[in-house]
Formats: sequence, structure tokens, C-alpha cells
Amino acid sequence: MPIWPPAPGSLKRPAYRSLAQTVIDAVSAGELSPGTKLPPHRTLAYELGVSVQTVSRAYEELARLGVVSGEVGRGSFVRAASGDPRTPWHRIDGSEHVIDLSMLSPSLSKTHARRFAATLTEIAGDMPDPVAFSFRPTATLQTHIRHAVRWLAHCGVDAEPDRVIPTNGNTSAMTVALMAAAAPGDLVVTEEMGHHTLKALTGSLGMRLMGLAVDGEGLRPDALERACRIGPVKAVFLMPEGLGPLALRMGEERRRAIAAVCRRFDVTIIESDAWGPLQADRAPPLASFAPERTFYLTGLTKCCLPGLRIGWLVAPERMATGARTRHLVTSWMATALMAEIASRWLADGTASELVRWQRAAMGARNHVARQILGPHGISTTPNGLHVWLPLRAPWQEDAFVALARHHGVAVAGGSAFAIDETTRHRGVRICLGPSDSKSLERGLQIVARLAISEPELAHLAY
Repeated sequence: MPIWPPAPGSLKRPAYRSLAQTVIDAVSAGELSPGTKLPPHRTLAYELGVSVQTVSRAYEELARLGVVSGEVGRGSFVRAASGDPRTPWHRIDGSEHVIDLSMLSPSLSKTHARRFAATLTEIAGDMPDPVAFSFRPTATLQTHIRHAVRWLAHCGVDAEPDRVIPTNGNTSAMTVALMAAAAPGDLVVTEEMGHHTLKALTGSLGMRLMGLAVDGEGLRPDALERACRIGPVKAVFLMPEGLGPLALRMGEERRRAIAAVCRRFDVTIIESDAWGPLQADRAPPLASFAPERTFYLTGLTKCCLPGLRIGWLVAPERMATGARTRHLVTSWMATALMAEIASRWLADGTASELVRWQRAAMGARNHVARQILGPHGISTTPNGLHVWLPLRAPWQEDAFVALARHHGVAVAGGSAFAIDETTRHRGVRICLGPSDSKSLERGLQIVARLAISEPELAHLAY
């Protein structure tokens, strides 16, 4: 039996939601294909025996969910499915001989494994009862939060314990911050080349997302102000320490300017500082310029150990209770065992030691990248985990990524980070952490040779 159009009297209450769901089901079943024009509001209302307001609310709900788009003077049309976001990394199994420069990961050594194993052994012999037995986040993690506050101060954030929420890494913190800062239908803005999961996450939460223009220091204050004047902006998501694909770092004056715009237009700031204190020469975080409106998130995954899934969300005082509630309903609490490991590392200096090790390792690797790829106009940071390589015409991004993979090197295409499909920076992100030093150098040399080749000749070569 066809799903579309629905039979009169078949809609359940509330009728507008039932109508919207019918359209979604018809799209999924292939009965409504991309580009199909939906009936005018009054026509469909008459055919179904419902009010025009019911149809209007259903169409508004579908537009909010990205299922249809409205064109003034033309009507409402079914949109093409966007699908899942493109992952920037390649899926590589053990049988492939590929130098993986696509996955954003810190450099690792046997020291990391030994430290992790030693701490697990210590916990096995001296495990606090709450780590295994407690369901209560406050009771279980209170001691951990005191250690976290001292680490946050090391990151430049002065946070009271009741504003700190331990999370299972930065992704969890990012989700909670978005849920606390904005509601379905609200507009969130970010840099035009941003976090690869942000588009899917805001879409799942029913929020609208817009990418804004950047320059060499990241988001331009004038672009943010222009967006705020056009319509209400609820939150801005930023990665000011070079974490974004273009490896852009904000100076102190730029951070002050962004904070001033947000204060003037009552915009909440979500600041992702996932690398923590990895960068040696850091400007004060945005949270220090506008603490009353900034969600700050960081963790140990990127700067210490990928398997240590622990992070912290610092909420503005007035929004801390709401953020904690949202964390409870989505995750309940950070995993107590991870928090216990992190607490011991924060207390005994292991975390600081591993950050210093990582800083030195990535400093050396960035130096190698600049030597090999410098002539190609890369963007890099002193101790960051990746560099950005712009591609010159006539190279097409997908062709370059595919050819690099054929030559045994995996890199991440820039389209995975584009917030708006019509605005992107053509290039590839090259991660410096996962491979050993010799493999990294060999991979960078392969990429450099491809970058100076003509696409047609490069394809013929293989």
C-alpha cells in the first residue's frame, strides 16, 4: 500500500507530526524522490481534511530536519539525502601496507604502553571502592574533579569544581555543550572548514549550522558579526589552537575580538581545546575572556594516550546545572576506571611528562613536514598533530587522495571538513602522529612528489 499521499483521516495526533513522519517514510521508501515538489499548503490541507496551519507546521518540521527545502514563490521540494558525514580517515586493516597519515592521533612509544600497564596493575592492587561499585557521579568523581581543576589551570582555565563535568572524551563534552547552549531550530556557526562530526551532530540535534569565513587566524570577527546581524546566532563552535583542518591558530587580540562580538550579541561560545597544553606558545583561551558564556572542553586523548577516554567540560556558571543534567541523560557519568587512571596521572606527574614527550615529538615531526612540504604552502603549527596541504589546480581532491593511497599513503581529503558544500578549501589534511618517523618521512616525500606532478602524468605513472 502506498505511503504517499496519506489517506484522509489516517493522520494520528498531533497531526502535523504524523504528516511530517509520513513524508519522511515516503522519502525513505523511494515514493518521494529528491526534487519532488510537495503540494501547496492549502491544497494538501483540503485533500487531507486538516487545517492549513497543520500542513504549515509539518512543512516547517521537515525543513528543520533537512528533508525538504522551501523556495519563495516556487514551493517546497524534497531534498537530496546528504547521507552520513564523510570520515576523514581511511579504513586500513593489517593486511594493507599503507602509511596512514589520515588519522588524527598522537605519536606513541613503548613508554606509553608501559605507563598504562603499570597504572592498571597499581589499581588492581589498590582500587577505591567507588570505581567499581558507585552509580553516583558526584561521589565517584569528586576527587577526580579536584585533580582536573589543577590540570585546567595548566591549560589557562580558572574553573570552580562545580562547573567541571568529567566526560568520556571530547566528543561527549562537545555533544553536551551543544545541547546546553542551543535548542532544535537554533543557529550554530563555526569556521567554514571545521570539525568533521559537527555537521552531523548539529543535524541530529535539530540545529542549523553555518560556516563562516576565515583568515590566517581562524574565524573572522566581521564574519561573525555579519551573521549575528542577519539573524540570531545562538552559539559559535571554535577550535582556536590549530585543531581544525587548516591548522589555524588565533592570536590573543583575535580571541578578544571574538569574545567581544559574542558578548555584544549574546552568543554562547563552545571552545574545543582537545590538545590541551600541547602547543608550547599558547594564547589565553577564549574562556578567560568571556567565562560567563564559554563552554570549554579538553581531555587527555590527543595529548597523552588515545585509549584514555577522559575529558572535561567547563560550563559557564549560569549554565552548569543544565549542562550537568544533559550529561546525565546522555552518558550518566564518565567511566570511573578511566577517571581513576587520569587522576593518578594528573597527581603523580605522568600526564605532564607525556605532554612534554608529545610536544617534543610533534615539534620534530612538524620540522620534518616543513622541510619536505614547505615549498607547497602548507599550514602548520609548532607542535600540532597535522598539517594542511593546499592543492594547486588542476588537481582534484578526490583524485589526489586516491592516487596517494595507490602509492601507499593515506591522507584525508578536505571535503570531509567543509561545513558548506559550496565553500571549501581544496586540499588534504596530513596527520603526523600515527606512523614511525621513517615511515612518516617516506610518506611525506611521496605526497610531495605527487603535489608537484601534473594529474594526467601522475595517473599515467601508475
